[in-house]
Amino acid sequence: MLFNSLRTSFHCFLSLHQKTTFNLSFSVATAATGRMDSQSPCVLVLSGKSASERELTKSLKENSSLKLADDVKLLTFLQSENGWQSEKDDFNFDKYMASLVTTCFGRVLLWSPRLPSTQDVVSLNFCEIPIGCACIADVQFKGRGRSQNIWESPKGSLLFSFTIQMEDGRVVPHVQYVVCLAMTEAIKDLALKNGIPPLDVRIKWPNDLYLDGLKVGGILCTSTYRSKKFNVCAGIGLNVDNDKPTTSLNAALQKLTCGYQLRREDITSAFFNKFEHLFHILIKQGFQPLEELYYKTWLHSGQRIVVQDPDLLIENVVTVQGLTSSGYLLAIADDGEMFELHPDGNSFDFFKGLVRRKLT
Repeated sequence: MLFNSLRTSFHCFLSLHQKTTFNLSFSVATAATGRMDSQSPCVLVLSGKSASERELTKSLKENSSLKLADDVKLLTFLQSENGWQSEKDDFNFDKYMASLVTTCFGRVLLWSPRLPSTQDVVSLNFCEIPIGCACIADVQFKGRGRSQNIWESPKGSLLFSFTIQMEDGRVVPHVQYVVCLAMTEAIKDLALKNGIPPLDVRIKWPNDLYLDGLKVGGILCTSTYRSKKFNVCAGIGLNVDNDKPTTSLNAALQKLTCGYQLRREDITSAFFNKFEHLFHILIKQGFQPLEELYYKTWLHSGQRIVVQDPDLLIENVVTVQGLTSSGYLLAIADDGEMFELHPDGNSFDFFKGLVRRKLT
């Protein structure tokens, strides 16, 4: 009975919070575009950091273990093989691996110049690839968004998904916050390492990244429960070079008269280095040790917002205090009444579209 309760709560949480579109500078793909791209084979290049991980990628290729959704044809190559052409602006495997210091996450890498969706790749092949395996694409033509929307993702974005496995259902809903936090901390680390002006990338609850008041990234986490474990697929979209229609990291650096340009390889390796550390804290101690850092990074402490109660058809003005133990927003009304705030599952901003549940 406890398991059923946890599972129901978790999937409800995902349906409300985690089907967020990577609507960075993406445009809606037409059905005709989807059909055209589905008929063309996709190239997937496999790489591993250690000899044993490279051997694993070789096995994946030889056994034709990997598949794509909707019967999209897939051509797989090892990084060491001829047959796939590397362009100047392609993802640099060697640079990425040289900066990676993890023991699990990001050590097996699947890269493609064009994929339907990195999230679909890791979710469809979860049992075939190792935990921590990452899939990166230069372009997505069927990126997953809210309400089954299809998104087209142009070059200049960092688009990747990776696999996580967890056992404690109580902390699973917080993993999206750790992903957000790891990315903001990774960008800070890169600035410190390279002596460049820090970019104030902040977290907009529950799973967006903002820079200078504009959206610059988004997080998507989905999960299934199997063999007493939660199989989580985490996806990230981040504007690195494409600064339309909002902004990008490198556009912000240019405004700071900085000649340095962030590269996708550096951001990805810095992210996994940071995420692995924060994830171990989450698993061993829960989210509480990370709350202070998270609240320093998000946009909402002390924010006054209007919330709607769909049952009573009334609105209340409340002040955001933090997060509840289940990962929703904790707010307090002027009369001291406390509420747990949920997005309405369709649209979400901090001035409308919130529903509430009274905390007793």
